[in-house]
Amino acid sequence: MDKTLPMRAMIPFPDISPELFSFSLFGVDIALRWYALAYIVGIIIGWRLIVMALRRPKLWRAPGAPMDARQSEDLLTWVILGVILGGRLGYVLFYKPAYYLANPTEILVIWQGGMSFHGGFLGVVIAAWIWSGRQNVPRLSLADTMALGVAPGVFLGRIANFINAELWGRPTDLPWGVAFPGYHAQECGQAVGEICARHPSQLYEALLEGLILGGLLIHLAFRRGALKRPGVIAGVFFAGYGIARFLVEFVRQPDAQFISPGNPLGLALEVGGYGLTMGQLLSLPMILFGVWLVRRARHG
Repeated sequence: MDKTLPMRAMIPFPDISPELFSFSLFGVDIALRWYALAYIVGIIIGWRLIVMALRRPKLWRAPGAPMDARQSEDLLTWVILGVILGGRLGYVLFYKPAYYLANPTEILVIWQGGMSFHGGFLGVVIAAWIWSGRQNVPRLSLADTMALGVAPGVFLGRIANFINAELWGRPTDLPWGVAFPGYHAQECGQAVGEICARHPSQLYEALLEGLILGGLLIHLAFRRGALKRPGVIAGVFFAGYGIARFLVEFVRQPDAQFISPGNPLGLALEVGGYGLTMGQLLSLPMILFGVWLVRRARHG
């Protein structure tokens, strides 16, 4: 960088490899990535949090918890399948349908990246709906149980997004802007020789969707008796996540396929120069459904 250029306050991207370790076995490269570890650890922490709640009958209204610890283990298998299948199909359908229609064999190549939270969420909802019918478990109480365990995975997943230097935000001159590596991250239209800093939107989401929302859900469940009113915890999660994601979308860089010379903000829906990104469009139903669930539980 030319030292004669003025230096803006920014944070250099930390030198962290996306892979914890890698090795070759019979000519095949095998690696454990932070993203995979985030999924694994997040699911385990969430499951243990759920088991803690299930083992405290006083948290639930009579006759007690909607299922036992053994059933939660069976549910965990369904949840994992729902996350993987729904996350991948959601990414294919919501973000790159034309590409994958032309390259259908790449739909299953999940190790190259491409997962949608909203798709994974829908996958879990469908899996849980089928499982609850088979196990005769009340669906609203099951939704509360599962919502309680989601935040750890969301938090760790967003941290992994940051480590992978993906899903970064729009350019910013704020002092906590991060200089993410890579051609596309540094293609901000800035003057030649200057470094582009971007909002660390992954960390914003980790804070809002993971720590704050997760802490609120734990407080409501373990301190405020919210599990006695089926639908409250699930509703707060839906509305809380939707609001957090909707707000962060204002500073999050949209997917490249939505950006064009006439649409530099990458709006998926635009009317008169104003509009919403795809993330905001997908978040609105979550907010409305969450508010409806909470109102229903409070007046039910």
